[in-house]
Amino acid sequence: MRVLFIIEFLPQEMLGPMYLSTALKNAGHDTKALFLPDKEWVEKLKEYAPDVIGMSYTTGMHQYFMDITRQVKQHLPDVFVLHGGSHPTFVPEFLLEGPADAFCRGEGETAIVELVRRIEAGEDISDCPNMVFRTEDGGVRQNPQAPLITTEELEAIGFPDRDVIYDAAPLYAESHRKVFVSMRGCPMDCTFCFHHAWRRKVYGANKVEYTRKRSVQHMIDEVKAVREKYPLRMVHFLDDIFNLKMSWLEEFAERWPKEVGLPFDCILMANMVQKKHIDLLKKAGCIYARIAFEAANDHIRNQVYKKNTTRKQLVNASNWIKDAGIRLGSLNMIGAPGSTIEDEFETLQMNIDCRVDHPLASLLQPYPMTDINEMTEGMGYATDKWDKFSTKFNRTTPISFDNRHEFENFHKLFPIVTRNAWMAPSMRKLIRMKWLSPLFTVIYMLHSEILVSEQNKLYNRAQGHTGIKNWLWWDFTKRVAIKGSIRVYEAIFGKISQRLAAVAKMNDERTIAHMD
Repeated sequence: MRVLFIIEFLPQEMLGPMYLSTALKNAGHDTKALFLPDKEWVEKLKEYAPDVIGMSYTTGMHQYFMDITRQVKQHLPDVFVLHGGSHPTFVPEFLLEGPADAFCRGEGETAIVELVRRIEAGEDISDCPNMVFRTEDGGVRQNPQAPLITTEELEAIGFPDRDVIYDAAPLYAESHRKVFVSMRGCPMDCTFCFHHAWRRKVYGANKVEYTRKRSVQHMIDEVKAVREKYPLRMVHFLDDIFNLKMSWLEEFAERWPKEVGLPFDCILMANMVQKKHIDLLKKAGCIYARIAFEAANDHIRNQVYKKNTTRKQLVNASNWIKDAGIRLGSLNMIGAPGSTIEDEFETLQMNIDCRVDHPLASLLQPYPMTDINEMTEGMGYATDKWDKFSTKFNRTTPISFDNRHEFENFHKLFPIVTRNAWMAPSMRKLIRMKWLSPLFTVIYMLHSEILVSEQNKLYNRAQGHTGIKNWLWWDFTKRVAIKGSIRVYEAIFGKISQRLAAVAKMNDERTIAHMD
């Protein structure tokens, strides 16, 4: 059968459809991807004539993809449309708001293969594992979950099928920086992340069952396979905790420089970091490591966010990274329920004190079924309805603070002031000026491009690429020019081109590490 993935352009290639495509191809099916926006998307849809269409999305993008489904059904009324991802998993009743045929909850590799097999064979699909269907009385029926894929099964599926994405969107294929992931799941209980809800509320699994780590051999083999076929000079590891296992890290540090030799970046969990971890990463060729600070206030960090991390652990990990000559990045969360602007200034100061090179911040989004959503409601904070949630975690907060604009302005100025501490005294006055919010957003975007250009310079220098095209300001100017021209195009031609801007984000840094 022919399976089509309809996908929106994102800052980097998406691994989820790649894994699904591999599983489907292993079962003898044909797959293809179609990226939006595309003015010829309807013609391409009809030309491929898929039997099944898959779409995956988070809260904030749900209405957009349901609208796309309505358009698909107008042109191909008999095609089976399956939705998956965090929003369909956590809000299965959303199935009733549009013409999608089913939702897939949780992991999709085995579920989609079984569904497509039954459709092809003309068999009953009503009891397919992981699936959500409509009932005759106007409700939804959630079928039982299939067991989580084990590490052995994950490796047996094979490498993510990059061809399906790269053939449809060559800009991902041509990028020298590509994403890889060596783990699936996470043992942490961070209240704002989908992992704890996925583990406990969808699968009822323990942390050992839920957290799976591919072997070093399998990971290296994948990178080599990609490098043989596509440009690859920089590796971006998406693992939520790259330093999960000491034995894995030791083997990786020994083999990676000899067998791969590419610079890479990763995320570390501060309460697990040992100085030896940093020494191993330096040996392996790590040039950039991120630590999840989230909040400096102990109560917010550990009681609200449940990070189980001490300030000393954050400071020690940061110092070890800096001392090793590795670029230090921080992940911060602004706008926790119950937090104050003073709490956010405390987080800012900690970033300044730790000499963070690449400060990254998100505005808290209390997504469905997460503990932080329940906590926000329990504390009496009103939040925007799901349909009002921003598609971007770095634009607005959905929590109705009395001084909402101050949190949003603080977020835009946060990375700038972290790198320019002399601005801190004037920040208190600036964040109160609501009328300056559009200007702060523009400055924030430009500063983000500088941070990414700095990062690219490190990658290029690590491999001896020093020509003018690799200079920081050349890279910055090119990136801003591309994005600026797209913004002008949007202003002239309106919403039909609204998402073209994502095409220019290939090297954007923060990619929702906790919610990816």
